[in-house]
Formats: sequence, structure tokens, C-alpha cells
Amino acid sequence: MDSLDMAGHLIRRLHQLSTQVFVQRTQAAGFDLTPVQFAALDAIHANPAIDQARVAEMIALDRATIGGVIERLEEKGWIRRVVSERDRRARELSLTPKGKRILAALLPIVCEAQAEILQPLSGADRARFLELARQVVQA
Repeated sequence: MDSLDMAGHLIRRLHQLSTQVFVQRTQAAGFDLTPVQFAALDAIHANPAIDQARVAEMIALDRATIGGVIERLEEKGWIRRVVSERDRRARELSLTPKGKRILAALLPIVCEAQAEILQPLSGADRARFLELARQVVQA
């Protein structure tokens, strides 16, 4: 088997392509963020008052890495971090009004980027690809 046709190599190349398209699209629209920062913003939006550890779990990051991601989002003024009333050790995260505006502006850009990434596939193949990728990730 040719190593360039192995799943790991193709997944790595697809990740590179995905990141490149994401960064190009978002930078062209005037936004400075990474795909991971976007994932964190989206997770916080969908789960107001979520704690940092849960965000890390949802977007498949380790706890050490999520700290830097959250710090950068907080420095940009897109999220707020407050001490939880239920557990004083935990920090609850929520989007600021600016963060909500940024996310709303980003969503159509990110959706267009996703379509661009999978553009070579037919509609049915896109759906099947996403189904298979979800299956592998959730196993």
C-alpha cells in the first residue's frame, strides 16, 4: 500500500486543507482566530455558563491547551470568565455582547469554508463523508 494513500496521511492532509481554507476565509473577512478558537466560541455559545473543562471535552482538547485558548478569547473581549457559584474552583464561560456579534458574523463565513473544503464531493458524497467521519471520531 502506498503510504500517501493511508488513512492517517490523507486525514492529516485534509486537516491542513481545512485549516488553510478556514484561516484564509476568516482573515479575508478581517477576523483573527483559529479553528480551535472558533470551536470554543461555538461551544460556549451553545452552552452558556459552561466550565472550561467541559469546553475542552466538547472540542477534544486537553485541559492545559484550553487554558490558552480561553485566555486569548477573553483578551479579545469575546468571552467572560466568572467564578462559579456552585463550585468556587470552576470558571463559568459565556459570550460577551461583542463575542455574540463576532460569532454571528463568523457563522456564514465558516459555513462557506466548509462547503469549499468539501467542494469536490457531490451533495450525497458530502453527507456520506460527514457520516463516516462522525462514526470514526465517535468510536
